[in-house]
Formats: sequence, structure tokens, C-alpha cells
Amino acid sequence: MRLLNPLLALLVLYCLGAGRAGAADLVQTIAAIKPAIVGVGSYQAMRSPAVSFVGTGFVVGDGLTVVTNAHVVAAASGEERKDSKDNLRVLVARGANVEAREAALLVMDRLHDLALLRLSGAPEPALRVGDSDSAREGQMLAFTGFPLTAILGFHPVTHRAMISAITVVATPAPNARSLDAKAIVQLQRSAYPVFQLDGTAYPGFSGSPLYDPESGVVLGVINKVLNATKESAISAPSGITYAIPAKFVQQLMTGR
Repeated sequence: MRLLNPLLALLVLYCLGAGRAGAADLVQTIAAIKPAIVGVGSYQAMRSPAVSFVGTGFVVGDGLTVVTNAHVVAAASGEERKDSKDNLRVLVARGANVEAREAALLVMDRLHDLALLRLSGAPEPALRVGDSDSAREGQMLAFTGFPLTAILGFHPVTHRAMISAITVVATPAPNARSLDAKAIVQLQRSAYPVFQLDGTAYPGFSGSPLYDPESGVVLGVINKVLNATKESAISAPSGITYAIPAKFVQQLMTGR
């Protein structure tokens, strides 16, 4: 039997040990993260069920501020339906029960697909928003939220993901004819970096925090997946997910 080179053997043992340590860190981090993960939805007294669950959010700051996606708030508030405006609700776990708490929209950033909500009542456990400019391609992260929303029950689910690329997106022009000089300048101004991830996010994960597995510090917000059709997001997911860097959350929180 051929023995491994001593240095190679030590390297293998180190990598195995690092892998176990990383997994242990994530186990502890998930336990700390979950109390700050909330659902975002709406309430209509005459609807059955009265509370509709749309996406994910997470608590930051003083425990009464919730971060989510702008498109989640638009769906929850009935913005897309001219005949109805729903009341926003934030769903908070209370042991085996779920409490639907009133929430108000503080500010919305449609360009970066972010929104801040204000919770009523007592503060909840909060996550820390970190420096997303420190994130690097190849870095392993995790995100926790509610895939498929209420279908799986009110149980936060965690997926791991690597930053595959840090790329730039811009709001596209409606058509080629509108691409004049002014439109091109506007496109350049609206371009911003996003994290492309190799983890799979399903509908309902929108608004989930993307965080460091060891520290739990939030580095981004899940906002969309790459899919050919809406239906394929469930039946044939691409495994390519995008997240908004946390620096835009910080800008929203500080009003910059």
C-alpha cells in the first residue's frame, strides 16, 4: 500500500478539518439567524385565508426595521392590482404559531429592488448588515428564507451558495428605438454590481439575507433567479441566483 506524501496527508487532514469546522459554524449561525427571518405578505379581512404570504424579509437595526425586495412589497400591497390595495403584514414565528404583525412601508428603492418596512409592536432579533465591498468571487455564503412560501409551512430553509461572479446589471431600455444618447447615459447611471450565485433559490426566497456562514453578517439580499419561464423556476431551476449587495441596504437605512 502506497502512503501519501506527509505534506499532502497533512493538507488533506487540514482541509477535512476546515470543512467540518465550517459546517459546525453554519449550524450555529443558522440557529442565530432564524429568529430574525420573517415572512412578508398582506391582509384582507374578506379573503380566505385572510393573510397572504408573498416573500421573505429579515430584521435589522433596532429590531423594528425589516429589509425585503421592492417587488415583494409591490406584490404584497396589491400595487399591481388597481382594484385592490392590501394591508402589509410581516409574519413572525411565535414557537409553533405565526403572528401576522402590522407593517408600514418606510422607503422603497426600485432601482436596487429593495424596501424597508417598519414593524409595529416589540422589537425582534436583528441581523447585522456588513461591508459587501469585501465580498470576493469564490467566497462561500448562505441564505435563509421561505422557498415556495406557505407550501412548505412557516419554516425557514437555508441554502449554501458561492459567489460565482460579481457582475453589473442595468435597467434595460423598452426597445432599441429608445436608445438615444440620453437613454444610454441613463443606462450607464443605473448600472450597479450584483452577486451571481451558484445556489438555487425558489420563489419565496426573494428578500432573504445572504450572509457569511461563520459570522452571520449580511452581505446581500436575494432578489431573483435566472429562468427561461416563471414555471421553470420550480420545475427546472437554473441554479443561477442573483443578490443585491448589502451596501445598498446600508444606503437605504442611512438615507444616502
